[in-house]
Amino acid sequence: MLPHIASSIFIIITMILRTSVFAQEYTEYTTCNNTLLNCGEKFRNLSYPFWGEGRPVYCGHPDFELKCSGDAPEITIDSIDYRVIEIIWDERKLTVVRDDYWDNLCPDDRQNATWNTSLFRYGVGSQNLTLYYGCPSSLLTEMISAKQFSCPGDRTGVTNVYATDSMRSAVADIPSCGEGVVLRILDSAANKLETPNLTTDDVSGAIDLGFGIEWNANNSYCEECLRSEGVCGTDNTTRQFKCYCKDRAYNARCGSDTFSATSSGSKEQTPKVVGLSIAGACILGIFIGGFAYYFIQRRKRQGAVTKSKDISATPSSKSLINSSTNFSRSTPTDSYSFSKSDIEKGSTYFGTQVFSYTELEEATDNFDPSKELGEGGFGTVYYGKLGDGREVAVKRLYENNFKRVEQFMNEVEILTRLEHKNLVKLYGCTSRRSRELLLVYEFIPNGTVADHLHGKQSTSSVMSWPVRLSVAIETADALAYLHRSDIIHRDVKTNNILLDNEFRVKVADFGLSRLFPTDVTHVSTAPQGTPGYVDPEYYQCYQLTDKSDVYSFGVVLAELISSLQAVDTNRHRHDINLASMAITRIQNHAVNELIDPSLGFDKDFTVRKMTTAVAELAFRCLQQDKDMRPSMDEVVAALKAIKNEAFVIQRAEVVDIRSDDIGLLKNLPPPLSPDSVGNDKYGSNSTTPNSY
Repeated sequence: MLPHIASSIFIIITMILRTSVFAQEYTEYTTCNNTLLNCGEKFRNLSYPFWGEGRPVYCGHPDFELKCSGDAPEITIDSIDYRVIEIIWDERKLTVVRDDYWDNLCPDDRQNATWNTSLFRYGVGSQNLTLYYGCPSSLLTEMISAKQFSCPGDRTGVTNVYATDSMRSAVADIPSCGEGVVLRILDSAANKLETPNLTTDDVSGAIDLGFGIEWNANNSYCEECLRSEGVCGTDNTTRQFKCYCKDRAYNARCGSDTFSATSSGSKEQTPKVVGLSIAGACILGIFIGGFAYYFIQRRKRQGAVTKSKDISATPSSKSLINSSTNFSRSTPTDSYSFSKSDIEKGSTYFGTQVFSYTELEEATDNFDPSKELGEGGFGTVYYGKLGDGREVAVKRLYENNFKRVEQFMNEVEILTRLEHKNLVKLYGCTSRRSRELLLVYEFIPNGTVADHLHGKQSTSSVMSWPVRLSVAIETADALAYLHRSDIIHRDVKTNNILLDNEFRVKVADFGLSRLFPTDVTHVSTAPQGTPGYVDPEYYQCYQLTDKSDVYSFGVVLAELISSLQAVDTNRHRHDINLASMAITRIQNHAVNELIDPSLGFDKDFTVRKMTTAVAELAFRCLQQDKDMRPSMDEVVAALKAIKNEAFVIQRAEVVDIRSDDIGLLKNLPPPLSPDSVGNDKYGSNSTTPNSY
């Protein structure tokens, strides 16, 4: 018996050592899979071909280093630094602008850029803009003179001229004008530059919008690697593409070609492998010796017992029962697993109905693309009709991996413990062991607030000011209820605020929500959410609090009064982020520049006063310091006070709007206390459950 046991031990230890050797020898897969690049709020979790800021070069392409600087990362292309404005993964496209010409038409070192065409090419929709320096103003025609700009230190009688592609030849005909510096801008920006009476700021603004470039960093190899569940990278020595896999590095895809001995990990880890082998041999010897001693002693004891008088007896029925009982209690159970029979019998999961995959497949006509209601960060939502006639929205999660299962269970657990008239109702879900992870919600027919403000339904005039204020109150009331239930939504945005046919609010999408312990002030977690809505202090300190939702709701308020998107790269660079734009306008007493003109701000004194008050509330919610923000209960009280105040405003005389704007924020009566706010059709702060 002993030799067999020793042999088994030897095999087990050998397998453990072999696994350890491979795990230590090929660390690139783990490193590149877990170490992603983050630059500020907008650029998160960047993978191949990008590297830098703690992400090793072998995890990216050597020519795609990103340096985090200020509010945007920088990339160097053929010795020229470019600011990255946007990354579009599906199209492998960057929107960039030259860093030396960012907000500056007259850099000291003026040079033309060159391109490595094997890596980059211009995207469609852009053209050249040429800046000619040192042109004699006396030789410029009237048309060209209108396109001139000045630089500090220019000599008398000398000026500079910009020219788009359509007028470039006219400037080039002037002998004294050099070729100048060629930049790239969008076609739309070039068209605007051809209009008269432009300023230097207009030219600089056109450049600052950037232009698109498409990249090719071994794209086809990387696609093949990703399909085989590998991680794309580059060999440090040969600078050739490598597909890092769990077991080793391959040339293109996992398991398809010969292992490359030039992989950086294999060279660096050889001493560790030798050390592990020696240590393994020592451990093996100790184990074999220890087990041999143990079994020798055991055989001696057994021999002694055999020589003693026979005291063996048949176990009693009582002992058998106890043994059986103990065995059944020690068998592990999984409270979240369901058998096929469980599903067919209509079992429950966290107290909600469990649907079969087949039932939901039939309800959505086999997930017909024409029935898609929308697409989010975690899955696609389809319209469906159950066998009992109920209309439903079925969320189909993208991937059935551990992370998706965690989000799936999180959303189910949270929604089944909540009941509020302004929260979307969860009807049920599939088992987590189902073919796919599916969540079944009540169907909300009227789209999202984002659709009505600046989306496919924004042409309608139904989003009047009273409707928008109702949306704000009901959303705030739902979030306040969540916070009183120790839940942080963590993804508050207008795309997650659904509307029924009566424009009543249903807050949705709890995949990122977090149960919040009652005995702590915050929880530490990696920032998640949607750019433009995420609390900047959350990004800075990795500390999630209920005030993170308050910040996001402040952005929603800004959207409701402005009808603008939270992030829009087509706006001026200082106004791309709506939160920053709102704060700037309010601080500069220019609320009228923020409010959607269609709301009647310039004509209706009541609307003007109420929208200005909501702007002030948004300003408080958007404070950088979370302690300066109100709680959601305070936000609800303030919004209801603004609504109630509208009924007592006397429209006695026409007021000069432009002269009155500055005083509105200062002279607005303070919000009523929660106790003084009367009950109305918008609901109260009560936690009494409401029916849907």
